[in-house]
Amino acid sequence: MKLFFSPASPFVRKVMVCAIERGIDGQIEKLASAAHPINQDAAIKAHNPTGKVPTLVADDGMAIYDSRVICEYLDSIGNAPKLVPDSGPARWSALVLQSAADELLDAALLARYETVARPESLRWNDWTKGQITKIHTTVSTFSGQWIEHLETRLDLGTVAAGCALAYLDFRFPDIGWRNGNDRLAAWYAGFAERASMKQTVPVG
Repeated sequence: MKLFFSPASPFVRKVMVCAIERGIDGQIEKLASAAHPINQDAAIKAHNPTGKVPTLVADDGMAIYDSRVICEYLDSIGNAPKLVPDSGPARWSALVLQSAADELLDAALLARYETVARPESLRWNDWTKGQITKIHTTVSTFSGQWIEHLETRLDLGTVAAGCALAYLDFRFPDIGWRNGNDRLAAWYAGFAERASMKQTVPVG
């Protein structure tokens, strides 16, 4: 398998954490890429029309995207315990928690693009504030609605939440997501010590 890869992408990190947790990361060749919201990488677009990472090319040549689909594909390979339960409430809980984490990341990336990709004269402060609000409200649900799930399970939802909080530390160190969320912060401190997280620390 080949993965179009960016060392700073939280969605790429989620894919690689899943691969490591399932013991199949050695089967993935990382392809350097230059994904950008405006200047798109032609090499990625040859497989994924949006030009986004992560994009996985399976051994049979099939292109698989986005991160949610890639993670489910990786979950079908190998013999390690699955990260996505096959059915029932456990499956839907894992997938909904993943969606919440991905929505947090979408908001974080939109806020970041507003300051690093958009010309200063075109920036909209209320837009950025709106994205930051989404981040805080989602963190609050992690700390409340989802905390017992996070503390008691290892699944795709907990991986996604861990990668989302890690991205806040990486790109938004002043956002203060730990404030008032002691239990969540304690969970994340332990989760961040997993080998899969230590091996995928973002760069850039």
